[in-house]
Amino acid sequence: MLYLVGTPIGNMGDLSPRAIEVLKSVEYVACEDTRRTGLLLSHFEITSHLISYHEHNKASHGEKLLGLLRAGVDVALVSDAGMPSISDPGEDLVKACIEENIEVTAVPGPVAGITALVLSGLDTRHYYFEGFLPVETKERKERLQVVSHMPTTTILYEAPHRLLRTLSDLASCGNGQRRASCCRELTKRYEEVVRGTIDELISHFEEVPPKGEFVVILEGVKAEEAKTLSPEDRKNRILQLREEGYPTKEIAKILSQEWGENKKTLYAEVLEMLQ
Repeated sequence: MLYLVGTPIGNMGDLSPRAIEVLKSVEYVACEDTRRTGLLLSHFEITSHLISYHEHNKASHGEKLLGLLRAGVDVALVSDAGMPSISDPGEDLVKACIEENIEVTAVPGPVAGITALVLSGLDTRHYYFEGFLPVETKERKERLQVVSHMPTTTILYEAPHRLLRTLSDLASCGNGQRRASCCRELTKRYEEVVRGTIDELISHFEEVPPKGEFVVILEGVKAEEAKTLSPEDRKNRILQLREEGYPTKEIAKILSQEWGENKKTLYAEVLEMLQ
C-alpha cells in the first residue's frame, strides 16, 4: 500500500500520532529531500529507509517505488512540508498506483495554503488553489489573467525572491486595490501575516525585504466589480489569445477560467469566430 503522509509545515508538534505510527511501520519512506526528511524521522526515532523522489528523478525512482509496491512492500510518501501531491510530483505516483490497482490511502496533515487561508480574514467558503505561478512570460501572463478574473479567493505560493515581482504583476493587471494577505513562517516561532491591498503589500515589502516561503491569499473579484464583456470585447480577447499562439481548445479553457463560463460553449464560440 502507498501511504500519503502529511508532515509538519514548521512546528514538529503538528506531526500526528497516526502519521508517526505509519512512518514507523513502513519499510520505505519516499521524500523530496532525504536530509530534510531524515531530520524529521530522527526526531521521532523512526528508522524506516529513505528513498528520494522529486521532480527531477520521478520517472526512474517512480518506477522503483512501483516495483516495491507491486511486490507488496508498504511505502509512505511525504513532501518536504505539508501534504504530498500538493505542488509536488506525488500526484504522478498516485495516478500510477491507481492505474495498477495498488491501494492508496492518506494520513492527513497540515497544508500551508489552507492554514494561510483561514488566517487571511478573506472569504473561506469558496476558494481556488493556484499554487506557484509559472516563471516563463507567456504562461505567466495567462495564469495572471485567470487569477485577475477569479471570483473566489485565490491561494498562491511564492518564493521570497519572487514575491515583489508577483505582487507587482498582480497590480499591473488591475488588482492594486484588491485585498490580500502574505503569510510566512507558518506555525513557526516567527510566524507573520501581513494584510492589506496589493498596493499596500508592495509598499511594505519594498521597505521590509521578504524572507521565507510565502503563501499569498488574494481576494476574489466582487460581483459588482466584474466587467460585463461586450461582443466586441469577447472577440478581441479571443483574437488576442490566438495571436499569442494558443490552439482553440486551450483558448476555450483559458476563457472558461477567466469568465466563469462553460468550456464546451466557449469552444463552440471560439471555433465559430476563428473559422
